[in-house]
Amino acid sequence: MTALSAPRMIRPRWLTLPLMVGVLLVLFWLLATVVAPLMTAHDPLDMVGRRLQPPSWDHLLGTDALGRDVLSRTLHGARHSIPIAVAVVILAVAIGASLGALAGFLGGLADTVIMRLVDVTLSFPPMLLAMAVAASLGPGLWNAAIAMVIVWWPVYARLMRAQVLEVREREHVEAAIASGATRTRVLTRHILPLCWTPVLISATMDLGQVILLAASLSFIGLGATPPTPEWGSMISDGAAQFYSWWVALGPGLAILTIVLGFNFIGDGLHDYFDPRSR
Repeated sequence: MTALSAPRMIRPRWLTLPLMVGVLLVLFWLLATVVAPLMTAHDPLDMVGRRLQPPSWDHLLGTDALGRDVLSRTLHGARHSIPIAVAVVILAVAIGASLGALAGFLGGLADTVIMRLVDVTLSFPPMLLAMAVAASLGPGLWNAAIAMVIVWWPVYARLMRAQVLEVREREHVEAAIASGATRTRVLTRHILPLCWTPVLISATMDLGQVILLAASLSFIGLGATPPTPEWGSMISDGAAQFYSWWVALGPGLAILTIVLGFNFIGDGLHDYFDPRSR
């Protein structure tokens, strides 16, 4: 008789290599936001070397036009870019999801007013609207954050409204209404808990897009102000030193990896919550 073979472990379809890579990339940059001073020997604001020194053992990513270590400034840049992105997405989700839920659940005049405001906001190109708001408020990371919240909340309002409209027609909601549940209880206990999955997936992917938009605003001078080590402003400095390619290499790779990381995680969450991936 042949011995029974041990059952083979089957990896879930959603547990993919891109998801694991995305988690590692995001964890690295989250770690950089906490312990950036311990990951480099140089202060991001000190002129520690010769101007525009190419990469070497002393400065792995070289120095910028003021002699500051590019690697140190890149790692410290995560302490500005990532918290701003998280704050923008949280505020945008809070505002947009709340208004979208009210629009979908109440209908009537509330739905008309909220969704027309959403349509007006979405009619502007996101970058141009963010530039206009940031320019009116003045340079600064938090002013740029306000501009990005104004750009992003309508996306979540429209998404949440669509979810509420779909869920409120289900039988368990009709049963709750028939049993005498208040409108507030129906919305908070029977509808909203089933509406958050698409919002969570969208918010995860948008974290990378917000970082990219924040860097774009800083690149054109509407975000971080000197000498703040922010990725967009660092790339702007590198653009002024075309032949010193290393000045923009560090922040460029940082933006690339963090955006890829959040996109990979968002795709993984989508596959996890998709029943066809089980």
